[in-house]
Amino acid sequence: MNAEVRDGISIEHETFGDPSDPPLLLVMGLGFQLIHWDREFCEGLAERGFLVIRFDNRDCGLSTKVRGGPRPNVLAAAAGFTGSRSYTLWDMADDTAALLDHLELPTAHVAGVSMGGMIAQSLAINHPGRVLSLASMLSTTGNRRVGLPRMRALAVILRGAPSDRDAFVNFSVRVQKVIGSRQWLDEARTRRQAGEAYDRCHYPIGVMRQLVAIQTSGDRTEQLRRLDLPTVVLHGTKDPLVPPRAGRATAAAIPGAHLVELEGMAHDVPRQMWRQVIDAIVENTSRAARPQASVG
Repeated sequence: MNAEVRDGISIEHETFGDPSDPPLLLVMGLGFQLIHWDREFCEGLAERGFLVIRFDNRDCGLSTKVRGGPRPNVLAAAAGFTGSRSYTLWDMADDTAALLDHLELPTAHVAGVSMGGMIAQSLAINHPGRVLSLASMLSTTGNRRVGLPRMRALAVILRGAPSDRDAFVNFSVRVQKVIGSRQWLDEARTRRQAGEAYDRCHYPIGVMRQLVAIQTSGDRTEQLRRLDLPTVVLHGTKDPLVPPRAGRATAAAIPGAHLVELEGMAHDVPRQMWRQVIDAIVENTSRAARPQASVG
């Protein structure tokens, strides 16, 4: 389903589960589409009693693409210059709030991975009454001192995706081998998912704009200290892109946050870890009041 949720911004989204169940909004990471929340993972959460919502962020998938504006300059953004920025993580968080408005959901549990965790944090900060519980996964506070990636991981992200389909699929496998959990790598699945993503929408400049947004949206640490909601922080112990200390800093910043470090996991959520991740998200939601709204 695609809907204009606010002026100029349309968001592609899908739901799983019973509309009368509490809503759980899943926010995906840099350049990844809603299909990267595996259908089976979403169905697993729905079976635990949630209306699960997955969606494409702006500049990705079938949601609105930014047209015109400055060409993203990742190196300049990393140096603190904001001139090539088209939007911020705060704008993307407002998109998610507008999606909840469209779905007539005043509140929701929210889980975000990587950049999606940053967006989820921003949503909780700017729209505190709307987030029932927060799961921040493989993410960071925006403080560069705790979130610097290993150079090899950063290099593969900055290289940029090729335009040819076969080359893109091969590139996706190389990326997964660098930043993902190599002991659980399913290359056939990675190739299949990369091909599906390419066929659905291949838009590399959107990835660069999202990356500039990450780099120029500031440090959320002090704002996170003022949050008052059930929070779980999940992080892989082998994450080379967003190091484990970034997860620890996130948990330290949010009062009462529970830190779950997933042994051997890198910057992905492999099938072998789904049960632990789902259990942690569900346990965290149980600490919040049950919402009353349903999709209209």
